[in-house]
Amino acid sequence: MKLKIVLEPSDDGGFTVFVPVLPGCVSEGETREEALTNIREAIELYLEPGESDLIAAPGSRIEELVV
Repeated sequence: MKLKIVLEPSDDGGFTVFVPVLPGCVSEGETREEALTNIREAIELYLEPGESDLIAAPGSRIEELVV
């Protein structure tokens, strides 16, 4: 999956990064590399389903799809 991110220098030093298509998915880091590593983790957590998201009707199957 490819997502566009916005990486901005922070006023206090370091970088702030966010994903426009994932509202509220924001992270930061002291270096560009750290900010990119942190936003990858934030994206994974953002997209990870919660237990309440996995409730399915009787007879349904829960499967995984890689995009």
